[in-house]
Amino acid sequence: MAGHHADHRADVKAEKASDVPRIALNSGYDIPQLGYGVFKVPPQETEKFVSEALEIGYRHIDTAAIYDNEEGVGAAIATSGIPRDEIFLTTKLWNDRQAGDEPRAALEESITKLGVDYVDLYLVHWPAPDNGQFVNAWRHLAALSEGDAIRSIGVSNFLPEHLEKIHAETGVLPAVNQIELHPAYQQRDVVAWCADHGVHIEAWGPLGQGKYDLFGVPAVAAAAAAHRHTPAQVVLRWHIQKGNIIFPKSVNPHRLRENLDIFGFALSEAEMAAIDALDPGDGSGRVSAHPSEVH
Repeated sequence: MAGHHADHRADVKAEKASDVPRIALNSGYDIPQLGYGVFKVPPQETEKFVSEALEIGYRHIDTAAIYDNEEGVGAAIATSGIPRDEIFLTTKLWNDRQAGDEPRAALEESITKLGVDYVDLYLVHWPAPDNGQFVNAWRHLAALSEGDAIRSIGVSNFLPEHLEKIHAETGVLPAVNQIELHPAYQQRDVVAWCADHGVHIEAWGPLGQGKYDLFGVPAVAAAAAAHRHTPAQVVLRWHIQKGNIIFPKSVNPHRLRENLDIFGFALSEAEMAAIDALDPGDGSGRVSAHPSEVH
């Protein structure tokens, strides 16, 4: 009987994982559209929370060198019993490792900490334009992606001016651009550039990091009531229908399940448009640092 229950749990996990759409990247690989992010998850608790996420059915984990929790992510993957090729794993190059041959050394360190042979996606974390090294970093990632340690490469927090520069200098486009994006700050100029060039958007802080009353606005609250889902589920569903790749962070198992349970309903065109209209268009909705100010 215990074996039967274990088999049932495995079936449920597989079903949840298969609910998540996969998006084809320009690298030839694909990525689960919904994942689990570990930004600000304490290093000593990361293994526990990533293990819970994998148990619930997540198959896409997003970390970064600067989060200082790659070891915990790797430990959870190692003990999960899930084949490595069923998990999409992202990490990122920090700003102080962009110069010289540092990107190669930083990647090797991340892979060692994660305890894996390769990462599915490696990102330049910020352009850090005052440092003047993001093109060098991108050139290294492009070269490294020819080997076995990286499957896809991308950037994070890049604006069109940074994207134009790396493309002009290397001829290589990112698979993704991971940017702050939520209803009050939709970065339409960045999204348009990426759409025109076949670069997919990953939205970090998809719920605005709780820094404004997103869930109380009528457009979100009304859709939540209409669909009998939570406001958070409505906003995550809005992202999915926009085509954004998302990886909301939570350390609450109930919320982890809720975040994964957004594929059984769809927002109407009117509901989508009402949420689209929440961005005032003047940049005032941004809740984090401007990419030109992070070094």
